[in-house]
Amino acid sequence: MGPVIPIELEGDQVRLATISVNNKATCVAILKNGQRLDIAKAARNFDDEDLSSLQNATMLSVIEAGPAVLEGLAKLITEAEAGGHADALAPADAPYLAPIPTVRKNVLCVGRNYAEHIAEGDRAQKQTVGVTEYPVFFTKPPTTITPPDGDIPLFPTVSTSIDYEVELAVIIGKPGRNISKDDAFDHVFGYSVMNDISARDIQRRHGGQNFKGKALDGSCPFGPSIVTADEIANPHGLQISLTVNGDVRQNGNTADMIFNIPTLIASLSEGMTLEPGDIIATGTPSGVGYAMEPPCFLKDGDVVVCDIAKIGTLRNTVREV
Repeated sequence: MGPVIPIELEGDQVRLATISVNNKATCVAILKNGQRLDIAKAARNFDDEDLSSLQNATMLSVIEAGPAVLEGLAKLITEAEAGGHADALAPADAPYLAPIPTVRKNVLCVGRNYAEHIAEGDRAQKQTVGVTEYPVFFTKPPTTITPPDGDIPLFPTVSTSIDYEVELAVIIGKPGRNISKDDAFDHVFGYSVMNDISARDIQRRHGGQNFKGKALDGSCPFGPSIVTADEIANPHGLQISLTVNGDVRQNGNTADMIFNIPTLIASLSEGMTLEPGDIIATGTPSGVGYAMEPPCFLKDGDVVVCDIAKIGTLRNTVREV
């Protein structure tokens, strides 16, 4: 894993991340000066009822605690940025883990959610499917999660067509089933960046279904942080892009989603409970490798950088294993 790449804040954004300190996953808040506040350690400094639930904080426990805990967290951040909690600052060289290092359930993913991506895929596969009436869903298992700056593994005996897909990730904060579109944003804790690494030849080999081709170990880079939902006024107006070795491959806007976030949450939650910490990857814009002429798949040593405005930058290197 390479040097720790700092997270740049915009304005007064609250960003939460998970880092590895002495091989232990530690939930931190990113301060304006780039320092990282160990939330649990800072909360233990004070006998404050508002902060008591943070004294053993993990990312999942913060998410599960809901809006009430965010008030105490904001208090800690304000105090730290004023010079307090110096003994609770995390080591500067501690590497980032995925924001939720061990997800409890499969990542919930959306396919074919940008019109230009659908069009390029149909051209490449010489088919005409077009826009579907309902969202297309598939999942990626927990073993796919890869941290920021971590390696994307290549398995050359398994697949020779590894591709990339930058996606806006939505993190659920409030549980619910049969959630209405009008109430959907009440269930969102925050947003992050995800890369849906895909083995195109495996997808085709298994009849075009997505699961196996999207489920290889390490095929879901995620992070580096979560921006809380209150900091993003409009998640449907964000520039979203991806580069490979500095070459721009994808460049779109979340405004171009066919099925917006409330629609996805409402559809997914029909008869199925969404829980705190669940992650929804919302689809990718055009520019994927398999649709290029000729196709251009990832290879050993490639550096893939995903960027979403106001959310963050996710960087990973492809390595043959």
